[in-house]
Amino acid sequence: MLSVFCSPSRYVQGRGATAALGEQMVRMGLPGPVLIVASRSNIDRLGEHWKESLPAAGFDYAVHEFGGECTQEEIDAGAAAAREIGARTVVGAGGGKALDASRGVAAEIGAAAVNCPTLASSDAPCSALSVVYTAEGAVDRISYYPRNPDLVLVDTEVVAAAPRRYLVSGMGDALATWYEARSVIRAHGHNEVGGGATITAGALAELCCRTLFADGPAAADAVAAGAVTPALERVVEANTLLSGLGFESGGLAIAHSVHNGLTAVPGTHGHLHGEKVAFGLLVQLVVEGQPEEEIAQVRDFCRAVGLPTTLADIGLPDASDEVIATIAERTVAPGESAHREPFEVTADMIADGIRAADRL
Repeated sequence: MLSVFCSPSRYVQGRGATAALGEQMVRMGLPGPVLIVASRSNIDRLGEHWKESLPAAGFDYAVHEFGGECTQEEIDAGAAAAREIGARTVVGAGGGKALDASRGVAAEIGAAAVNCPTLASSDAPCSALSVVYTAEGAVDRISYYPRNPDLVLVDTEVVAAAPRRYLVSGMGDALATWYEARSVIRAHGHNEVGGGATITAGALAELCCRTLFADGPAAADAVAAGAVTPALERVVEANTLLSGLGFESGGLAIAHSVHNGLTAVPGTHGHLHGEKVAFGLLVQLVVEGQPEEEIAQVRDFCRAVGLPTTLADIGLPDASDEVIATIAERTVAPGESAHREPFEVTADMIADGIRAADRL
């Protein structure tokens, strides 16, 4: 098996980065016209910046309003809007689902892809895939694309203005990166682009974890104060770039499969992606039989920043055996990343891991 590493062509981060969008697109030689995919709140918040930045750089553009869920219907609607203006670049602005939808639109029409996350809530912005959901909020499939985004641009002033919960959710997603990549590497398994993990991917995944342990609580406090601090800058980079490169080129394991299993239960639908991944990570560490000290370190970090550590924390305070079985069966569905562990993973193991992690 060949080792494969992938990444966006360019990553830009810092206070006020939104104003540099047009300039950065010109520097990369990206073509117009441009379709922007964004929610109504982000259109209202960032629209004036786009009006200044894009025409000044020579880009004609149109805006398509994102409906809130990355479904096939949303991608089809965005693709229709892109074709109507002859778009050759698609810019996504928003959280993980809006960016997943925008990447789907870009892939559908063969356009360049630009991601402008307004939250550091997941590691989606740098990736060449989208998690596509059903209209009911369950995971439908993961769509893989030929290439990563051309440009990822993160305005940390915008991130600092968002609710604390979103940054913390991003930490949950990013925290799993090293532990999942480690399992895939030990199993000599394949990563998200079908190759073996490079030592670069492993090193970035481990750095992501160390950064979170060092700066996570301080970064969460900074966002609560609406302040851009060095700790926040480092955690935004960890949540977005380090985790994005680490998960895609390192590989996913049980934690993200448990997330997918949790989406099969309606009680969890009010919780964010990274919140469910954080609980999935605890399940993974229990199932793997990791040392108590390591599990305690992860659990204590989750408690310190406000990530879920129990079923009640993710909307399942009285989960029955039937509910746990539903989650476990979905977790080990064919093709799920749970099967990249260095041992066979069964639904019974996951069900026991869920109960034990909840009890911790």
